[in-house]
Amino acid sequence: MTEHYDALETRDPEAREAALFAALPAQIAYAQARAPAFARILHGIDAAAVRSRAALARLPVTRKHELLEQQQAARAQGGDAMGGFGAFGYGPGMPRIFASPGTLYEPDAQRGDHWRMARAFFAAGFRSGDLLHNSFSYHFVPAGAMMESGAQALGCTVFPGGTGQTEQQVQALAELRASGYVGTPSFLRILLEKAAERGTALPQLRRALVSGEAFPPSLRDWVRARGVEAYQCYATADLGLIAYETAAREGLVLDEGVIVEIVTPGTGDPVAEGEVGELVVTSFNPAYPLVRFGTGDLSAVLPGRCPTGRSNTRIRGWMGRADQTTKVRGMFVHPAQVAEIGRRFPDLGRLRLVVSGAMADDRLLLLAECAAPDTGLAQHLGQAIREVTKLRGEVELRPPGSLPNDGKLIEDARSYQ
Repeated sequence: MTEHYDALETRDPEAREAALFAALPAQIAYAQARAPAFARILHGIDAAAVRSRAALARLPVTRKHELLEQQQAARAQGGDAMGGFGAFGYGPGMPRIFASPGTLYEPDAQRGDHWRMARAFFAAGFRSGDLLHNSFSYHFVPAGAMMESGAQALGCTVFPGGTGQTEQQVQALAELRASGYVGTPSFLRILLEKAAERGTALPQLRRALVSGEAFPPSLRDWVRARGVEAYQCYATADLGLIAYETAAREGLVLDEGVIVEIVTPGTGDPVAEGEVGELVVTSFNPAYPLVRFGTGDLSAVLPGRCPTGRSNTRIRGWMGRADQTTKVRGMFVHPAQVAEIGRRFPDLGRLRLVVSGAMADDRLLLLAECAAPDTGLAQHLGQAIREVTKLRGEVELRPPGSLPNDGKLIEDARSYQ
C-alpha cells in the first residue's frame, strides 16, 4: 500500500499545482509556435498569462472533431502525405502514426514511455522481470503500443498477443507462463472462460491491468475468484494515461503529467467539486500539445487523499459519455443550451431537460432545482427554453438535491417502439 513509482506521487498538492501551472505557459506557447492547427485554436491567447485554473478555464475546449476537421482541411489544401500532419507540427522522422475513429491520424513520438503508462503498471503490482501478455490491438490504433511501451519502461517483457485468436492466446498464456495480462476486462474474462473450457491451467497468471471498458465490481470479483487481481486505468489514444487505480480500490488517482478539469457537459465551465461533469485534460506532450482537450467522458472528483499515500486528486472513474445531444422535432438540442439556461438563472441548482413522448410526438420538460421559487419563475424558464432551443417546453421546479448527480443535462426518455 505504501510503495510508489516515484516521489512525484507523494509531493505536496500545492507544490504539484505550482509545478504544473509554471510549465503550462511554455506548453501553450510551443503549440502556438510549432503547430498551425493549435495556433488557430489558441489564437489571441496570451500564453504567459495562463498560470492558474481560472485562467485555463477561459481557454476554449478542443474536441476531436475539430482536430479532424483541421487535418482534413490541410489535406484538401495539398497537405503532406501523412494526412495533414504538418498542421499539428509533425514532420519527417515521426516513427509511427496511428488512426483513431474519424479517421484522425495521431503521432507516436516513441520517446520511451511516450504515453506515461508505467505508473499505472506499477500501481497494479507489475515489476521489472514480469512477463506480460498484451491483448490490446497493435494495428491502426495505438493501444497495443501504449501498453507495451509502459510495461517495457518498467522492465517487463511483453508478448504481443493482440486481439482475437482466443485459443492461440490461451495456449501462449499457458506455455509462456505469463504472470500478467493487459487488455480489456471483457477479453480477460473470455480468456479465463476458454482456459477453463479447455482444461488449461493458468496458475501463474496473477495480475492484470485493464482498460478500454467499464470494469464493474462484479467482474473484478469474478476475475479475482479465478486467481487474478485486476486493476483498471483510464487512458486515451490522444492523451495517454489520465488516471489509474491503486491497491486502495477507492477511485482512480490522476497521473502526474496532466491537468484535469471537470466541466459542465457541452461547455468549458468547471463544476463544483464532487459534481459529475465532462473530463477536460491538458497534457504536456510536446509531440501532441493538447490544451483543454474534451474527452467526452463523465466523472467526478472524490474528496480526500488515497490511503496509499498518493497525494494527487482522485476521480470516480468512467461514468458514461458527456455528449447527450439529441434531436427534438427536427432540431438538435445540446447540453450547452441547457447550461446556457442555467447561466440565465444563477440561483437554480441542477437542471435536467427530459425529452419524452412517442415517435413524432416529442415533449420537453425542464426539471430545475430551486430553493425558493417565485410565482413567475416557471414562466420565465419556459421563455428561456423557447429562446435558447427554439422549442416549447414545460417546467417543473424541484427542491434542492432532488435531481441525481450523474452529469446528465439531457435525458431522452422517448419510446421508440
